[in-house]
Amino acid sequence: MARDPRNRPRRRGAAAPSSFRCRHCRLDVPSSAPGTAHRNHCPHCLWSRHVDDAPGDRAAAELCGSAMEPIAVSVRGGGEWVLVHRCTGCGTVHLNRTAGDDSPLLLVHIAVSPLAQPPFPLDLLGRF
Repeated sequence: MARDPRNRPRRRGAAAPSSFRCRHCRLDVPSSAPGTAHRNHCPHCLWSRHVDDAPGDRAAAELCGSAMEPIAVSVRGGGEWVLVHRCTGCGTVHLNRTAGDDSPLLLVHIAVSPLAQPPFPLDLLGRF
C-alpha cells in the first residue's frame, strides 16, 4: 500500500526542495521566486496548493494540501498586487504576494474578469 506523500512528516532542518510540480498545469516550478521569500504558487497558471497557514510555515500541508484557485487580484496600499486564492478542498481564502516571474497576461485576465463578466446584464447600465 503506497503512502500519501502529503501525510509524510517533514524532517526538521531538512532543506526545502529546489522545485515542485504544479498540481494544476503539471509544469516544474523553481522554489525560489523574484520578489518573495516563499514561492507559493505556479507562475504559469497562478494556481497554488494549500500548504501554509502563515507564509512559509507549511502547517496546512498535513491537514488539507488541496489545490488553491486564483480567484481575484487585490492591490495593497503601496501598489503591490496580491493574488487571492481559494482552497478547492476546504474553502479557505489566502492572499499571496505576486512574484516577478508571474504571468502578466494571467494577472491582468484575473483582474479584469469582473468587468468582462459582471454579475448583472450590461443593458441595465443604459437605463440609468
